[in-house]
Amino acid sequence: MSGDGRAGRITLPEIDSTNAEGFRRAPTLAGPTWILAGVQTAGRGRRARPWSSPPGNFHGTLVLHPTEPPEIVALRSFAAALALRDAFVQITGLDTSFALKWPNDVLCNGGKIAGILLESQGLNTPDATLCIGIGVNLIAAPDAAQIEAGAVPPVSLLQETGLRITPETFLDALAPACDRWETTFRREGFAPLRAAWLSHAARLGQPIRARTGSQTREGTFETIDPQGNLVLRTPAGTLAIPAAEVFF
Repeated sequence: MSGDGRAGRITLPEIDSTNAEGFRRAPTLAGPTWILAGVQTAGRGRRARPWSSPPGNFHGTLVLHPTEPPEIVALRSFAAALALRDAFVQITGLDTSFALKWPNDVLCNGGKIAGILLESQGLNTPDATLCIGIGVNLIAAPDAAQIEAGAVPPVSLLQETGLRITPETFLDALAPACDRWETTFRREGFAPLRAAWLSHAARLGQPIRARTGSQTREGTFETIDPQGNLVLRTPAGTLAIPAAEVFF
């Protein structure tokens, strides 16, 4: 998501976390840069959950220096999801197999194949840094028995399509897709991203459960609003939910 088509690339055989490495290197990076790791020893997902990072899967981070307010910066999770879907479709040719799950997962044939983790430091300062961490199950997926009850089961690209893709090859497709969506985002704002995301949204118009802390709300997934919130129609009324775990 460089907006200029010239994001740099740093490839490392092993690292604790590509996001952590992104923050360490950010002060020395002149422009948008990808960090790709063969293995992560301390990969993490949302809410600091461990992220399985075996060799052969994709573990990457795009490091940016955004200038927008935090609420605008956060919308880049939708750009990343759209870019991921574009990369999958380009590689596989299977347009209908890939869907987007709010807030930041990509599904393949209904199973979770990729996740996105945005982390930031110093927003609204000259040293603002955004790390967009992306994990993709290219050849292996976590054991379904380790997944929380009711969560979307994990799948890999290899098991779902029979294609064995290297992380470097995947990044060759992902990086330009990210750049295209970043350019759109900067020039036209969130509206075109919102429309594109909704056109590929999983369970749109269907019943879902949204859990925030200890509270779970059930309702119909109506849309996402112009701020990226989940809009849930419930018996008690329509709710705009900024952050939640979604279960089908």
